[in-house]
Amino acid sequence: MAASSSSEKQVVLIGIDDSEQSTYALNWALDHFFPSPIFKLVLIHSRPTATSAVGFAGPGAAEILPIVDSDLRKIAARVLETAKQLCFNKSVNDVTAEVVEGDPRNVLCDAVDKYRAAILVVGSHGYGAIKRYIFVLLSVIIHALHFTLQ
Repeated sequence: MAASSSSEKQVVLIGIDDSEQSTYALNWALDHFFPSPIFKLVLIHSRPTATSAVGFAGPGAAEILPIVDSDLRKIAARVLETAKQLCFNKSVNDVTAEVVEGDPRNVLCDAVDKYRAAILVVGSHGYGAIKRYIFVLLSVIIHALHFTLQ
């Protein structure tokens, strides 16, 4: 990929799901980054596979998996629609939104690479202040090492 020019907008990538923490993180990012025109918003929702959501394979699995998959697709569509509505309510209309099937850790790392994100925002999922600090610190170190070793 070509080097970024100074006129390109920096990407703020937000991992979203249907949790209260995710909504808070999205609102926080919209309030802190999007009064400025230098940022571009990308929303990523990681959708589990039907087999990982059900967690079994055996008699009856073939009948239930399409139903579970359909429900997961509906949930993903609702999550994106809710997030886009929050963006619209805060006058952020240039939004890229994507649903990717897979483990959220891998999906978010891949999305950071794909969109060359400058900032990744995720909700806390109820971690206390110390655990949250350690998690953010480790995430930054791992991300920095990933790009250093390339």
